[in-house]
Amino acid sequence: MDMTFHGGEIRGKASVPPSKSYTHRAVIAAALSGGRCEIGNPLCSLDIKATVEAVRSMGAEVERRDGSLVVESCGLHAPDRTIDVLNSGTTMRLMSGIAALFDSETVITGDESIRRRPMGPLLDALRGCGVECRSEDGKAPISIRGPVKGDAVEIDGSMSSQFVSSMLMMAPLVGRPMDVHVTGRRASRPYLDVTLAVMRSFGVAVEETSSGYHIEPQRYAPCDYRVPSDFSSAAFPLVAGALGGEARVEGLDMHDPQGDRRIVDILRGCGCEVREDRGCLVSRRAGRPKAMDVDMSDIPDLFPIVAVLLSTADGVSRLYGAPQLRFKESDRIDSVERMLRSLGADVSGTDDGCVIRGVDRLRGGRIEHGGDHRLMMSAAVASIVADGPVSMEDDGCWNVSYPGFVEQMRSLGMRC
Repeated sequence: MDMTFHGGEIRGKASVPPSKSYTHRAVIAAALSGGRCEIGNPLCSLDIKATVEAVRSMGAEVERRDGSLVVESCGLHAPDRTIDVLNSGTTMRLMSGIAALFDSETVITGDESIRRRPMGPLLDALRGCGVECRSEDGKAPISIRGPVKGDAVEIDGSMSSQFVSSMLMMAPLVGRPMDVHVTGRRASRPYLDVTLAVMRSFGVAVEETSSGYHIEPQRYAPCDYRVPSDFSSAAFPLVAGALGGEARVEGLDMHDPQGDRRIVDILRGCGCEVREDRGCLVSRRAGRPKAMDVDMSDIPDLFPIVAVLLSTADGVSRLYGAPQLRFKESDRIDSVERMLRSLGADVSGTDDGCVIRGVDRLRGGRIEHGGDHRLMMSAAVASIVADGPVSMEDDGCWNVSYPGFVEQMRSLGMRC
């Protein structure tokens, strides 16, 4: 069954969901703490469900109570069943490092999309510190058996910051000082800052070095933790307001290390009006956007919605610096190119992004999102600058990161 978005005059307020990145890491840190933790304002989505079920399979108790997640643990152990991460690449990558702590086999798998996503750099790094890893072509299903040996590990950080985050979250518990040497360009660096911020909140200190990180043996400390709101989700109503009227988005902290807060700078850079007003970020249409070049290396999750924003810009825009987009839920460079072309945009994919020649308006049509939540939500926003409705499969994929997305778009004035 299809769903259809008809655009509309945007006017209203949106409360975006909590951060998926922070929630994943907070649930894992709480489970590793060996005590009782309350995680306030958690995202409750399919991806987070995968992480919750993973730590439960390792011995943690997790209960939803009064809008919070209460996590209790006396220490984790290897699971007695296969961990199914569903469609969550973050769960697969972060839990692989945790599985390496145990002297028993852990098997991790996921859906068809997950089984296409590369794990080679992380598995190579784990093998380099004595962990037994088995897989076909470096993809799930994977088998991991620890423990970690040695006092140093080298990992290629150019494909995904999650590989490095996995090693960082594991390292305090190996029982000896660990040096994590990161080679290659560090992709999506702000996500590493999020990992380090969560670790600090749970009492773990990490020293940054010239080649990576140094971590002394230490324990995660139980604490109560509150998850901040998510800038990558906020990008959708903010761009909707900038293209179609005015949107007020509440609950965002401009001092948060989330790299995706750069959506504010991008909107301003292409001539849209963005201001802070009484605890809200307000985006407002200010004529046709101006073309611009955007380095996406630290903000790959914004690629689909920024491409939509610039599809009707005046001039030629270039999005670059994010070859890791080829290995997301879909090949996001190819998927965004096909989606926008089907709506009349002039866009050409490159190795690390795309070139967009702005058109006056998009046209309506049916797009294929392939279950990619960010592609689906970006296409919905594209309907604001389309001369006809935009339709797509109604598979609920937005629940991966933004439960309530459709209802919030309706509340802003989008007809769907």
